[in-house]
Amino acid sequence: MAWAVQALAARLIRLFRSYMSRRSAGADELRRIDTVGNALRYFATVLVVLVAGMLVLNELGISIAPLLATAGVAGIAIAFGAQSLIKDYFTGFFLLIEDQIRVGDVVEVSGRSGQVEELTLRYVRLRDFDGHVTFVPNGEIKLVVNRTRVFAYAVIDAAVAEEQDIDQVYSVIREVTAALRADPGFGARIIEDVEIVGVERWELWGIVVRFRMKTVPLEQWNVKRELLRRLKDAFIARGIKTP
Repeated sequence: MAWAVQALAARLIRLFRSYMSRRSAGADELRRIDTVGNALRYFATVLVVLVAGMLVLNELGISIAPLLATAGVAGIAIAFGAQSLIKDYFTGFFLLIEDQIRVGDVVEVSGRSGQVEELTLRYVRLRDFDGHVTFVPNGEIKLVVNRTRVFAYAVIDAAVAEEQDIDQVYSVIREVTAALRADPGFGARIIEDVEIVGVERWELWGIVVRFRMKTVPLEQWNVKRELLRRLKDAFIARGIKTP
């Protein structure tokens, strides 16, 4: 019976994921559905195993009432010693319900950055750019910085010489960013035209002009690298001097 209930629960969870996937609006929602589905499957497995274990003991003639009473007393003692574990599960539950993190997001939690490979009620597994894997207990997460939720910005600080005509710099930036957005390989990654913030700093060695482009999640770094490459060539071709 436990095997049948577990199979039924898995089937219902798959149907739930399939139904929600058809109604989802994009890849972000699909990742959240997968994360919630995995948590539900884990919870269902634990629940079925506990109930089945008590029923088996009862069928073997072992009274479970004293066991439950003992477990209640022991549970209170264990709860004091496992406060951090309980905190992990409560925090993980709210991380899922509030949709703060999804599998595939690039986040910073507890001083660690990386892409979320796994999110459970117990921990978040991150993999950074070097391939290093970090397991962060949910109870230690007090602040979440999500770098890939809905959209992102490729922010660039272009440094030019102090005597350079700033209006000319703005013109070249607009030309380069417009050409990048018209490029078939990058157009789908960019959401809006360039936003030139203006002169960000005036240093002894020159002027810093800041601008940014709105991109789809996870593409801000690729767009930034290509923009830097093209902007460097455009500055040289137009005679714009850098510090």
